[in-house]
Amino acid sequence: MSALPRHVPSSIALHEAVWLRSSRSTGMNNCVETARPCTGPRAGLVAVRDSKNTTGPALLFAPESWEEFIATLR
Repeated sequence: MSALPRHVPSSIALHEAVWLRSSRSTGMNNCVETARPCTGPRAGLVAVRDSKNTTGPALLFAPESWEEFIATLR
């Protein structure tokens, strides 16, 4: 299995993704949004983008890595 890129230059490339914003967001677009692409080579990964730049790049994480990161923040 070849390594996939850990980012996409534009989150528009994840056209099937449904982006979610934290329920703790203040509505001032100063947070991140996450999505879980369900089709294609990125299926199952967690995509993360800046809510201020919704057409900008997105980082891709294995679900386990993302969950570990979130657990560390708590």
